[in-house]
Amino acid sequence: MLNTLANHGFLNHNGKDIERKPLLDAFKSHLNFNESFSDFLFNFALTTNPTPNATIFDLDHLSRHNILEHDGSLSRKDFYFGNNHVFDQATFDLTKAFFTGPVIDVQMAADARKARMDASNATNPTFSLSDLGNGFSLGETAAYIFMFGDKVAGTVKTSLITYFFENERLPTHLGWHKPAEEITLDDLDNLSDRVFNATAGSPQ
Repeated sequence: MLNTLANHGFLNHNGKDIERKPLLDAFKSHLNFNESFSDFLFNFALTTNPTPNATIFDLDHLSRHNILEHDGSLSRKDFYFGNNHVFDQATFDLTKAFFTGPVIDVQMAADARKARMDASNATNPTFSLSDLGNGFSLGETAAYIFMFGDKVAGTVKTSLITYFFENERLPTHLGWHKPAEEITLDDLDNLSDRVFNATAGSPQ
């Protein structure tokens, strides 16, 4: 999502020196995240900056392996296979194979996430997933539902998600608008729990 905001110029386009206030402003203006949720995300992003006591971060820092970045991404290669920084179509093709209708529901989303984890575990000899990485993986799936769809129903149009991932841009030309209701940390927790509970063979 941060790459998308930078691509639109809502954050520093070069992805460097991202500060708290511009990030919180971008989250509020373009995604309607409330301040406490945005602070939560910003503070985790800071942990990827190798500089002690950092107050800014670069987008490249987010790709440092096994901090927040994790194996089994929905749209990027594992670190073991090379470039884990950029979108990989073949990886996302496996994810979207589980989006079998015009609307993605929580079960489809959970199945897609689990398939990526299973494929990564089967092919990557260094596969690992920390508790934090697992939490962020669940949250990433939850996030595309509540950012672009109905957080209560747990549904989102497939076309919006495909466009978002494949272009790293907001799907405004497809009729999407930022959520009218503020997005909170509780929304993240609630949908993450639903994804977890829908995952075959939980815990996962």
